[in-house]
Amino acid sequence: MTEATQLPGGRGELVVLPDAEALARDATERFANLTSAAFAARGTAAVALSGGSTPKRMGELLATAEFRDRVPWDGIEVFWGDERWVPEASPESNAGVARRTFLDQVPIPASRVHTFATEGIDPDLSAVAYAARIRTIVGPADPAAGLPRFDLILLGMGDDGHTASLFPGTAALHEAAALVVANPVPKLDTVRLTFSAPLINNAREIVFMIGGAAKAATLAAVIEGPERPSDLPSQLILPTDGGLTWLVDRAAAAELKVV
Repeated sequence: MTEATQLPGGRGELVVLPDAEALARDATERFANLTSAAFAARGTAAVALSGGSTPKRMGELLATAEFRDRVPWDGIEVFWGDERWVPEASPESNAGVARRTFLDQVPIPASRVHTFATEGIDPDLSAVAYAARIRTIVGPADPAAGLPRFDLILLGMGDDGHTASLFPGTAALHEAAALVVANPVPKLDTVRLTFSAPLINNAREIVFMIGGAAKAATLAAVIEGPERPSDLPSQLILPTDGGLTWLVDRAAAAELKVV
């Protein structure tokens, strides 16, 4: 097992991998192990996937003989932590990429793959509908009973410090009640659908996957710099009662003092 460094301030643990391939393989191992453990303990495993190159490579590995039979596909409920406002057929769609990369190649029942509606519906209504599905499937169904608890939420981080589709300076950063929101992102001239920070933070396990030298300065600011969550939304991710792991390659970790 790769050695982990405990980070100060409740920021979880840091695992530095040699390169992008090692990062993807570590993420794949964790996906297989965590979903299997959740299924053994509770008879189901609720996961939220992320977009990006590392999750795509993780998906490719999950579809191989090495990993495919280690995952309890019949017991997994698959969601996405965020989505672009594009049709699923678009190469920009997180769900579309995941389907084409691995979900169509593994024995997961179609009824357990839960995608955002991004056509023929208002974004705000799509967010409300997705939140209702999460409450129904992940629970609790009664909003007064508390937040649903995912077994695993996978996250990436952008060069600007955003995670999921919680972008700097956007309204969704301040959402305290809704599980899922339609978040206008002016700098991209679009709207994104995203889990809120409270929903993410209620997960049993949260795993960041961050690679590349372009993210080194931002990663150091997020983990070791002052608290500026409006500018660096990844700082909002602080589990209420769960694990937080930062899987990063050496290039992304280059400016961290703890390494």
